[in-house]
Amino acid sequence: MQLIAMLRSKKITPEQVFMLSVLAVNGGNYIYNLILGRFLGPAAFADAAVLITFLLVLSFAAMTFQLVTAKFSVLFEHTLFKNFISKIYKNAFGVGLIMGFLIVLFSKQLQQVFHTSTAQMFAVFGCGVPLYFLMSVNRGVYQGKKAFNYLSITYQLEMLSRLIVTLMLLYVLEIPSSIIIAIGIFVSFIFGMLPFRYKNISFKTVKLPEHHAKSIKRFFLITAFYELTQIVINNSDILLVKHYFESYDAGLYASLALIGRIVYFIAWMFVMLLLPTVVELKKEGKATTGILFKYITYIAIISITIVIVCFCFPELIITLLFGNSYVAMSTLLWKYALATSMFAISNIFAYYYLSLDRYVPVIISGIFGLLQVALVVFFHESLAQVVFMQIVAMALLLAIQIIFFKVRYKKV
Repeated sequence: MQLIAMLRSKKITPEQVFMLSVLAVNGGNYIYNLILGRFLGPAAFADAAVLITFLLVLSFAAMTFQLVTAKFSVLFEHTLFKNFISKIYKNAFGVGLIMGFLIVLFSKQLQQVFHTSTAQMFAVFGCGVPLYFLMSVNRGVYQGKKAFNYLSITYQLEMLSRLIVTLMLLYVLEIPSSIIIAIGIFVSFIFGMLPFRYKNISFKTVKLPEHHAKSIKRFFLITAFYELTQIVINNSDILLVKHYFESYDAGLYASLALIGRIVYFIAWMFVMLLLPTVVELKKEGKATTGILFKYITYIAIISITIVIVCFCFPELIITLLFGNSYVAMSTLLWKYALATSMFAISNIFAYYYLSLDRYVPVIISGIFGLLQVALVVFFHESLAQVVFMQIVAMALLLAIQIIFFKVRYKKV
């Protein structure tokens, strides 16, 4: 937070502050994962990777509420905005309660499916789910209103609290590491709520005008579907590997995925800036393709750089980040980074059209998300084959998204 104050004094824009903050948060999350990987070893890290993957799945599910909130925070004002926010807070909390209850209820079954050492880690995680949904709506308000300083603080507090609490408990408590990680995640949800807009919450029954309600419902359903495709594409591989392979191999693959996905998390930063900007430009009747080309260029340059570095120095990267125990994955590092890069660029196209209420790219992503799962289910003789199947699916997805854009662009 001192960093934000210093940057503001030097006239850096809120958008730039947010981008720097996201880089810091992603860096902190990487440190968190790297420490766990080194501290626990491949076998125990496989359990931790399941919880981290559950956290990513939860973030995508809750992102539906965040994006809906962000979009209509731009479009709605005054009383309509207050009624909308009050309603979405209640709906988000209700969905969070249901999801959290189901995770707790089926914790033993989840343990069996993913071959984890304990079921309690899922129960602790499930208790925090309702808080995460409230936190996401709060972030959606800041995102839509372009209050990027406050938005940055919520992400920083979540990351720092998870890192500090988890490491402290690992050294203090003598209980299974997976339960400690779940406790750290739960506590981070509480800190991630800050700063929180309590005034926006009302328990009165609120009814929105019918045409607005239909617009919100349509965008919510499409966004929910797209975030589901994000969950499938971005997380199914780790869960499937944990199911089909031994814990040691699953832990090795988790380290590979963590490094290879760095380009996706950088791309996510641009997505957060893209949606409210595109919605606002559309509202003002201005051209929106310029902002798309800008972010596509950024992601392409970053992606190419990361793939080249992973190709040239795979053993060095893995040894420095995770240690010699994980070096067996070095030959697959650049390939996984390539698959993730293609997905990240495809994602920019999809979110761009989602902002414009055009949903064909969302359906395309859903189709190729299912294709990726099917390919891994039928072809998983080795970890190398799992990675290759993802390259095939993501290459096809990116090609289709580019073709769709060119066809649409010519018609405009």
